[in-house]
Amino acid sequence: MMSSDLKNCLRICLSTAALGAVVVASTGCQSSINGQTLPSPYYLFDDVQYPAAGPEFKLSREAAAMRAAEAEAKLNENDR
Repeated sequence: MMSSDLKNCLRICLSTAALGAVVVASTGCQSSINGQTLPSPYYLFDDVQYPAAGPEFKLSREAAAMRAAEAEAKLNENDR
């Protein structure tokens, strides 16, 4: 019969090896073959998510603030 410490060590080693095998088997990974980086074999089944389209002009708030400042400056200039 095995001692209790040996059983615990064997149990920990086997569970660690099993967990490692599950992690390796469940993740797709890139591979490098002949200088090419190839995708995971499951890339065709990936759920591709595209971000929502934003405004064409990225600085619309800044441009509106500049127009407002110019209009205020013209208004103050006319008051003099």
